[in-house]
Amino acid sequence: MIEVIVTVNYKDKKYQTNVIANKEMSCEKIKRLAKEQVVKQWGA
Repeated sequence: MIEVIVTVNYKDKKYQTNVIANKEMSCEKIKRLAKEQVVKQWGA
């Protein structure tokens, strides 16, 4: 497992979030997980 810090653009703002991922996980999946985390936290 690795920790990846991802910057996500959401509603014209930039958010940084940490994603815990497997080394085999694709960049697209890591980005998708990061976006889901940001939307879950800030998208209400």
